[in-house]
Amino acid sequence: MSENSLPDLKYWLGFNLVKGIGPAKLQALLDYFGSLRHAWQATEWQLQQIGIDQRAIQAFLAARSTVDLDAELARTEKAGIHLLTWEMPEYPRYLREIPNSPPVLYLNGQLSEVDQWAVAVVGTRRLTSYGRQVTHDLVAGLVRHNVTVVSGLARGIDAVAHKTALEMGGRTIAVLGSGLDCIYPAENRTLAKNIVDGHGAVISEYALGVQPEAKNFPPRNRVISGLSLGVIVVEAGEESGALITANFALEQDREVFAVPGNITSPASKGTNRLIQQGAKLVGSVEDVLEELNLALVPERQAIQLALPESAEEVLLLSLLSHQPVHVDELSREAGLSSAVVSSTLTLMELKGMVQQVGGMNYVLGREPDPVYEVNKQETVDS
Repeated sequence: MSENSLPDLKYWLGFNLVKGIGPAKLQALLDYFGSLRHAWQATEWQLQQIGIDQRAIQAFLAARSTVDLDAELARTEKAGIHLLTWEMPEYPRYLREIPNSPPVLYLNGQLSEVDQWAVAVVGTRRLTSYGRQVTHDLVAGLVRHNVTVVSGLARGIDAVAHKTALEMGGRTIAVLGSGLDCIYPAENRTLAKNIVDGHGAVISEYALGVQPEAKNFPPRNRVISGLSLGVIVVEAGEESGALITANFALEQDREVFAVPGNITSPASKGTNRLIQQGAKLVGSVEDVLEELNLALVPERQAIQLALPESAEEVLLLSLLSHQPVHVDELSREAGLSSAVVSSTLTLMELKGMVQQVGGMNYVLGREPDPVYEVNKQETVDS
C-alpha cells in the first residue's frame, strides 16, 4: 500500500486546502479529536471550543461542503505526486523539528536517508559572474563530500546550485512556493524534471494549482532552512529573499554562512551585512564542512547504510545524527528500556557504528575528537 493510500491521508490533504488552518490549528485539532478523520466531521461548536477563529471555521465548513477529498487525492496520485504528513516516518526528521513545520508535503521525486546531510545554498536572482563561480565551487565541494544541496529553484544562485549538483552527480532538493504543477520560473521546468529523475526531489507545502504568489515565498524559505543543517548565502542584495532564509535558519538553530563580496557590489551588500552580524564567513567549502562536522559524511553514510545486526541497531541508527543525543532521549524516542539502549550502543560503539562524546551522549561513528580524547584521558588518569 502506498503512503497515498493510508486511510486518513485524504483528510490531511483536505485540511491543507483550508485557508486559515495552519500547523498550530492543525495540531490543536489532532490533540482534541485524535485524528483528522474525526476532525473533518467536527461541528462548529466543537471548533469554537478549541479556539478556532470564526473566519477559519467558515473556510473549513465551505471546503467540507464543496471539496471531494477522494477526487483530490486521485488527482494528486495521477500527477505522480506523493504526500508526506507529520505522522509518516518518511517525513524529513530535521524539518519536523522546526516551529510550524508543514503538516503536509507534496513530493515529486524521492527523498533519501542520506538527505539528512543537507546544506542550503541560496542567493540573489541577479547574480554576478563572481557569484556564479563561487556557487559552482561550493556546490561541487559539497557534492564531493556526499552532501545534499537544497535550494529554491529560483533564477540566479538557486538555479546554479541545483544545476551544479546535477552535473556533479549529486543529490539536490528544490523547494517551491507554488503547487508542483506550477513550476516557477517556467524556464526551470526542465531543471525540475532532471532533479526528480533519480537525483533528488522537488517539494512544496502548497496544493496542486496554487500559483507562485509573493506571499508564498517567505514560508517556502523556512522549509529550505528546515531541511538543512546550515544555510550558505552566496550573494544577496539588501532586500533579498535569501536573507529571509538566513533569518529562519537562525530561528531554527541552524548555522548561517555568508560569502564575502565586493563592498561596492549591490549583490554583496546583504552577505557582507550578515557577516557583520555574526554569520560565518565562507572562504572555501572546507569552512562549511568543518563547522558542520560534515567532512566525514561518506564514512558516516557507509556506517549508517551498513547492515545492522538487530532491529534495535536499525532503530537507534535512524535516531542518531551528527548532533549528540543523550541515552535517555534515545530511550524515549525508541520506546526501549535504558538498559537495552545502553547495551546496544555499547556493542555499536565497539563496531564503530556510533561514538559516545561524553555525558552519555552519542553521535554516528566518526574520527575521534582530539579534545574529547584528551579530556577522556585526563578523567582516566585522575
